[in-house]
Amino acid sequence: MESLPDVPRVVQLPDGTYAYTDNLPAAPQPYSGPQVIHQHVHQAPPDRTVQRVALGSGVGAGAVAAGVYFGPLLVGVLTAMAANLALLALIASVCAWGVVTVVRSVGGEDGKRAANTVRRARRR
Repeated sequence: MESLPDVPRVVQLPDGTYAYTDNLPAAPQPYSGPQVIHQHVHQAPPDRTVQRVALGSGVGAGAVAAGVYFGPLLVGVLTAMAANLALLALIASVCAWGVVTVVRSVGGEDGKRAANTVRRARRR
């Protein structure tokens, strides 16, 4: 009889459910310091002043809805265009620098004479 394994007992928890004693949650731990609090900060709602002024001046709700929809869309499109133009300008400047560097390194006496000729032509 002593070689039989221990059979877990069934107990009733304070919330009324039943559980085996081998699956009981661990005893609550003593207080070990300050508790971490996760605070969620939400973005403030958009300013509706322009829409209120537009509605007050007799502009229809469709125009206000179009402003609400196309305003941020226009900002996004202009930002994307500016980023593309900046990238193209960077690529153009790098290519121009590369061409000038190659021409300076490859050009021999003929290149120097051509540069002098261009310089003299500009002075006249």
